[in-house]
Amino acid sequence: MKQPTWIEELKDKRLTYGLSQNKLAIASGITRQYLSDIETGKVIPTSQVQEALLESLERFNPDNPLEMLFDYVRIRFPTDDVAFVIHDILRLNIDYMIHEDFGYYSYPEHYRFGDVVVLCSHDLTKGVLLELKGKGCRQYENFLLAQHRSWYDFFRDCLNVKAVFKRVDLAINDKVGILDIPELAKKCDEEECISVFRSFKNYRSGELVHRDEKPDMGNTLYIGSMKSEVYFCIYEKDYEQYVKNDIPLDEADVKNRFEIRLKNERASKAIEDLLKFENAERTTFKIINRYLRFADKDDTKRRSDWQTNERWEWFIGKNRGELPLTTKPEPYSYERTLNWLRHQVAPTLKVTSILDVLNETNVLPEMIKEAKLTEKHERLIEQQNLSVEDVIV
Repeated sequence: MKQPTWIEELKDKRLTYGLSQNKLAIASGITRQYLSDIETGKVIPTSQVQEALLESLERFNPDNPLEMLFDYVRIRFPTDDVAFVIHDILRLNIDYMIHEDFGYYSYPEHYRFGDVVVLCSHDLTKGVLLELKGKGCRQYENFLLAQHRSWYDFFRDCLNVKAVFKRVDLAINDKVGILDIPELAKKCDEEECISVFRSFKNYRSGELVHRDEKPDMGNTLYIGSMKSEVYFCIYEKDYEQYVKNDIPLDEADVKNRFEIRLKNERASKAIEDLLKFENAERTTFKIINRYLRFADKDDTKRRSDWQTNERWEWFIGKNRGELPLTTKPEPYSYERTLNWLRHQVAPTLKVTSILDVLNETNVLPEMIKEAKLTEKHERLIEQQNLSVEDVIV
């Protein structure tokens, strides 16, 4: 009898990963003999055992199921010379950046290239503020790559001019669902979260957004106060992408995300540690282990002696490969503008084009023809046609 495809896949992957039957059996909580019987087709496991086996197998995938990256960076430079910061620190050509006469955080103006934003003020006490959100980090990595620099090189350049790190977010992407956020939230409720933090908040969202939701989806767990200089945010990234971009849950590259959000002194200390050891995994999990541990309740022992939860133990480093700092360079695109056009403007444009056909008019083509482009619009067009080499200094 021909074996099911998934058993062939199981054996092929186990051998490819260099994994013995005994090690996989222990990781998935079954006996070695039972696994042997499954692989030879003598027994047919339940769907739960199949799922546990495949999930355990992926823990040993040499293409690590976890990746780590910067997801937010905000740095203040003690100068009012914005051209210096852009040219000498960011190493970008200011001539290609869009200048706006408004800002954020009480700054009166800013320069930007895509999502790389530099806020400035003539008030020296405010200085120049660089803000890179998620997209901004990915886009700036594109420039760093072309400059043959790393994040470490960039951060050193910042410290050399006495820059102050206001906020740094380190994100760990869980690609295979190692973390179970509803389970972690339950452990918080049942005091199985051993932490120096005194508070946590668990949110569920989106019940009315789609009809085909999975149970307990859209979970976000905050551990620690959002007003403090360090707290954690753990959320279902696949659901976020499903709602934002209509990406099916089973096609999402990342299932869950664990974010360490650091402000002011905590951000500065983390950067110091990163630059000293150039080991992002060491810095990241040093912070996590300092503040947090998930355990399994054991009424026969003191709470501090409870066994660390197996799934959590693997997340923080047991039986997995090293976790390097990942970069995912992305070129700047006007995808956000296109999404806005698609959802907010396109239906009206379609109505206008249909009315043009029915009424034998040319309203829409004439409107486009007569539209006046500002300097900002012309600069946007220019930015889309520049190569990375054109932009970097």
